[in-house]
Amino acid sequence: MVAIRKSNEEGHRRKFLVVVDDTPECDRAIVYAAKRAARTSGVVTLLFVVTPTDFQHWLGVEDIMRAEAMETAETTLAKAAERVRNVARTEPECVIREGNKSEMILELIEADADIAILVLAAGTSNEGPGPLVSSIAGKSAGVFPIPVTIVPGNLDDDSIAALA
Repeated sequence: MVAIRKSNEEGHRRKFLVVVDDTPECDRAIVYAAKRAARTSGVVTLLFVVTPTDFQHWLGVEDIMRAEAMETAETTLAKAAERVRNVARTEPECVIREGNKSEMILELIEADADIAILVLAAGTSNEGPGPLVSSIAGKSAGVFPIPVTIVPGNLDDDSIAALA
């Protein structure tokens, strides 16, 4: 059963969820979400998912790798948040989760009834739109709990502003 979204109820604001990573197209999703949030009095929620490590026999190594991954997540989210502020003069929410990316996206959507739209950007390489876009827009598109906006990775800021 899909949870009812509350983004249009009094005291709530529509949230645009962007999954942040180090791909070049991620910036396109950030810009689009920031512009849409600014134009609709919404909020951008930036999610960084840390993939868990599996070094059970090397606990010290696992702790170091987890700490490094969290530092990378915080640094990457700080840059993405600054980009949102520069593009739309709005303050984003930043979330770090550890686990499987698809599962963490669904868990966050389930936990926050104000998240109304997932914004992704398609890659521009010959290898396709990217694994996350392929996964969500492909096999789970019919059962995904919220609308998904896929921003073409080749759009510049002005083109995105015109569409947002």
